Amino acid sequence: MSHSKHQTIGVIGLGIIGRGVSANLRRKGFQVFVWNRTPRPVPNFVGSPAELAELCDYIQIFVSDDEALLHTAHRLSENLAPRHIVIGHSTVAPDSMRAAAEIVEGRGARFLEAPFTGSKAAAEKGELVYYTGGNEEVLREARPILEATSKEIIEIGEVGQATVIKIVTNMVTAASVQAAAEALGLVQALGVPLKKFVQAMQANASYSTTLAMKMPKMIERDFEPHFSVKHMLKDMQIANQLGLSHYLDLGVTAAARDRLLEQMQWGRGDDDFSVVARKYLPETESPRYEESQLPEQEEQTSPEAIAPAPEATPVSPQMLSPLLVAAATVDSAGSGEVKEATPSRRGFLAQLLRRGRRLLKQPVSSKEG
Repeated sequence: MSHSKHQTIGVIGLGIIGRGVSANLRRKGFQVFVWNRTPRPVPNFVGSPAELAELCDYIQIFVSDDEALLHTAHRLSENLAPRHIVIGHSTVAPDSMRAAAEIVEGRGARFLEAPFTGSKAAAEKGELVYYTGGNEEVLREARPILEATSKEIIEIGEVGQATVIKIVTNMVTAASVQAAAEALGLVQALGVPLKKFVQAMQANASYSTTLAMKMPKMIERDFEPHFSVKHMLKDMQIANQLGLSHYLDLGVTAAARDRLLEQMQWGRGDDDFSVVARKYLPETESPRYEESQLPEQEEQTSPEAIAPAPEATPVSPQMLSPLLVAAATVDSAGSGEVKEATPSRRGFLAQLLRRGRRLLKQPVSSKEG
C-alpha cells in the first residue's frame, strides 16, 4: 500500500462524508486536494474539477445527486487522461452512474463505481463499507485508497449494479426507522415506558445496527444529521421510480418516502432522516397529553377536528348511519378508499363513531321517524 501514498488524490464534495474521507486520507499519509461547489477554508482547496484533474491521479466524487454527478464528470473530462481513475461514490439512479462512466471512459480514463454504507461516524473513523462495480483491474489499483477509509469492500459486479445494491439497502434502512417511529408512537400512546420497548427490541430477532443507533436518538428527539432527510428522500424516490419502471408496487418504500416528504415540507430536510419520529412522538412528557388537557372534552383531538356550528341542526341516527359505516370501514381496515388518514382525520372518525353510537342508543322521536 505504501507506494500508493505517493499518488495524489482529489476529493470532490465536502459534505459529511467527503469531509470525513479527506481527513482520513490525510491522516494516513496521502496527499489530498479538494473541491466543493461552495468554497471551504480547508487545505489544498482548488479552483475547479478540471484543476483537480491536473493535480491528481485518483479522483473521488461525493456529490449528492444525479445532476451533480453528471455535471462533475463533464467538468472533469476537460483534463482527464489514461492515468486517471475516477471513483463515483454518489447514490444515484443506475443509468446516471453508467452515464458518468461513459463520460470518463470517453476521455481514455478509467471509472470505478463505489457507493457506500455508513454515515457521519463511520466516515470520521474510516469505517465505511464500499459496494464496487467495474473492471477488476481498476478496483485492484484503487483498492488501497478505498481501504484507507473503509472496513470492508464488497465487489458487486458491473457499473450500475453496485448502485442498485446501495438503493435497496437504503430501502430497508428507511423502512426500519419508519416502523420503529410508528412503534414508539404506539407504545407511548398506550402508556408503556419507551425504555421497555427498547429493552424488548434488543432481545428481538429484528433488532439491527440501524435501530441501535437511531432509537435512542429518536426518543431523545436528537436529530443531528448523520444521514439527512433530503438524501434519504432522494434515494426513496429513485427506488420508487425503479420499481415503477419494472412494474413493482413498492408499498413500504412509498410510505417511507411520503413520511420523509412530510418532513421536507416542514423544513427539516437537513435533519437526520430519523426525524420522521416527530410525527409519532409529540414534544411532551405525558403520553396522554390531550386527555389531561381536555378532561371534559376528551373527544376533541385537535382544534380543527370539529368546528362547532352556530346553530346546529339536530342529527338523527338515520342521518349518521352512512357516515358510521364509512367511518367504521376506515377505522377497522385502516385504508379503504382513503389512502392516508391524517391525525386530525383519525380523531374525527373516532369522535364520529363514539357520538353516533350514543345517539343510536337513544329512542328515536316521531319527528325523526
